[in-house]
Amino acid sequence: MTDEDSLLARILRGLEAREDLVVGPGDDCAVVRSGRRLLLLKTDCVAENVHFLRSHDPARVGWKALCRPLSDIAAMGGVPEFALITIFSPPGIDPGYWEKFYRGIRRAAGRFRVAVAGGEISRQPAGIAVSVAVTGAMGGVRPVLRSGGRPGDGLFVTGKLGGSIAGHHLDFIPRLAEGRWLASHVRPHAMMDLSDGLGSDLPRLARASGCGFHVDIARLPARRGARSALSDGEDYELLVAVPESRARRLLKEWPFPRTPLTRIGELNASGQCPDGWPAGWDHFSVVREAAASQRAGEPPEKIRRQPAQRQ
Repeated sequence: MTDEDSLLARILRGLEAREDLVVGPGDDCAVVRSGRRLLLLKTDCVAENVHFLRSHDPARVGWKALCRPLSDIAAMGGVPEFALITIFSPPGIDPGYWEKFYRGIRRAAGRFRVAVAGGEISRQPAGIAVSVAVTGAMGGVRPVLRSGGRPGDGLFVTGKLGGSIAGHHLDFIPRLAEGRWLASHVRPHAMMDLSDGLGSDLPRLARASGCGFHVDIARLPARRGARSALSDGEDYELLVAVPESRARRLLKEWPFPRTPLTRIGELNASGQCPDGWPAGWDHFSVVREAAASQRAGEPPEKIRRQPAQRQ
């Protein structure tokens, strides 16, 4: 089985574009023009034994399901508006599971002012899966893309990295306010959310921008319980490339005391990853390892990086 980026490159080849499709596949969100408005479109999913376990609190899984695409809206500097939620439910799931799941959906929707506009429910033979589609708007601010980075840009991350194994992946806060402030006040050259870990996502931003990068590993802000600030995955923080002329002002004027902002390095003109750069999170490696674990008779909880429920 191929890796995620290679598969996407194969299946997206040859898709037709339209004049009102401003940004197509390959960024955190699609951007479409509707009259004078720029709208954001994003779909994401959570799948049992890949993004959560059956033993996890359904309300926390519901929170995660809606907040994952909200993190992508944040990475564009946008404001979320509506959500559509599709549930794939295997036989034998008590309806109470979905009631609890929707408690998490309602809590996230209320906090971030998202209207759940509808969705779908379908049965499937095994395993729980939920797909969430979200729309957002830019409200006069230009969307920040992955592809705008330039050599010499300072690289910053919000919050702390790693620690999904300790339960962070179920309780994270999408950086919507921070992303909006960055887009409107700092105008970064590039930005993306860290869903697969810095090890995977920074090379994606650099590649989209035609740059290489340097990172001071000692500067990485690691979360308590992190195994790796590079490779744990599911951080849902923002990675930001800022022109050097604005970098010092960014740190001085940062208005979110509860969200640390750390400079970790810079983009350069090498066009390459540094030697020895580790890989981040790969969804398809989880599928391969899950299948191997099942063939060996091991429970899903033994899959690499699958987090245990916080007590």
